[in-house]
Amino acid sequence: MIKNTTTQDMSAQTSERHVFSVSELNLFAKNLLENTLPSLWLEGEISNLAQPRSGHIYLTLKDDNAQVRAAMFKGRNMRLRFRPGNGQQVLVKGRLSLYTPRGDYQLIIDEMEEAGLGALQRAFEQLKQSLHQEGLFDDSNKQPLPSHPTSIGVITSPTGAAVHDITSVLARRFPLIPITLYPVAVQGNEAPKQLINALATANRRKDCDVLIIGRGGGSLEDLWAFNDEQLARAIFASKIPVVSAVGHQVDFTIADFVADIRAPTPSAAAEMLSQDQDELYGTLSGYQHWFQDKIDQIISDHQQSLDWLEKQLIHPGKRLEEHSQRLGDLGSRLLLQIAQSLNLHKAEVATLSAQLHAQTPSHRIIQLTQRIQSLQQRSHRACKQTLKDRQTTLAHTVHRLETVSPLATLSRGYSITKDKKGSLARDSSTIEIGDTITTQLGEGTLYSQVTKVE
Repeated sequence: MIKNTTTQDMSAQTSERHVFSVSELNLFAKNLLENTLPSLWLEGEISNLAQPRSGHIYLTLKDDNAQVRAAMFKGRNMRLRFRPGNGQQVLVKGRLSLYTPRGDYQLIIDEMEEAGLGALQRAFEQLKQSLHQEGLFDDSNKQPLPSHPTSIGVITSPTGAAVHDITSVLARRFPLIPITLYPVAVQGNEAPKQLINALATANRRKDCDVLIIGRGGGSLEDLWAFNDEQLARAIFASKIPVVSAVGHQVDFTIADFVADIRAPTPSAAAEMLSQDQDELYGTLSGYQHWFQDKIDQIISDHQQSLDWLEKQLIHPGKRLEEHSQRLGDLGSRLLLQIAQSLNLHKAEVATLSAQLHAQTPSHRIIQLTQRIQSLQQRSHRACKQTLKDRQTTLAHTVHRLETVSPLATLSRGYSITKDKKGSLARDSSTIEIGDTITTQLGEGTLYSQVTKVE
């Protein structure tokens, strides 16, 4: 392990003729540079730019007569707001060191920004593009200005020309409009913060209808407070409409783009938000004459209506006579209507009475008795006819039975023979000698004993 070597130690060792190694020498030089010289700002032109995959940046800073190697490590260069390039003029903050393996003297960069007006303009364009992509400049997000503001808030320096221009214009055009001044710095490092706080105060107090934020003209550096990103977002978030009036007509800031409307100058903003009192008096006078003419016309129209109504008035006695006559007519019509209604109801009662009579129990009993008698007669006739028909059918059936009856056959001389079992004897082979057979004749029965079978 190599220990740190001080200048005193180095002198002592030299007097003792101690021989240093190259590593010890480079380490001594490294410690001397890092511990002796403070952090410093340096301006130069970028050359030999290298950006390896490690994320570090290696470059050379040069001017017309000299150059120095430099390095900016990954953790630092991630905060860069621009892309470095060869030939670009930059302003860097860093500390001197030495790369001991090669003995290279180098600058370790902690911060880097573009140098001069070009850096400011490039930062302006980058912020403008970023906010535009977010939609902070879209017309759809713009608030309309009040047509007749009752109070105007002014955010500017209390000692600048802008506040004088605004108050002078308002006093000339419409002095009745109250003005609320929110004093702020409009230049310097503290200006953006004060402008943001003033916007917040106005929105919290709500003591004005519209806000003018601005200042007089100046260089890009003078107007830079109005290019602050946080100020732009505060203007966009304001619930009170904001008019940006920064610089002259040719000057443009981020505040101009994000505000609800841009005025080319503070005086123009005051002109925009106020009415000329002379013009207003003329307009009011015109309205007065117009209203007077309208009132006169209305009065005339109503007078004509009253005259016509007066002519249409009828004397109360005459109106009573008309009402009496109408009442008599209505009475006659009512009596006629009552008589017609009574006749109609009488006819309805007669019809219902006849229907009710027809539905009385005695009448109903007579009807049912007559129906029963009729049914009895019809039933008696039907029974007699049915009995007669059944007798005729029975006689025919008996005749037919007699025709096919075995008794009728026997009466014609035929007989029926049964064996000893009482079964019909159809075959002589079933009869044996000595069997007793029975012979039924038309009149009587014979019992015989078989003596021969053939």
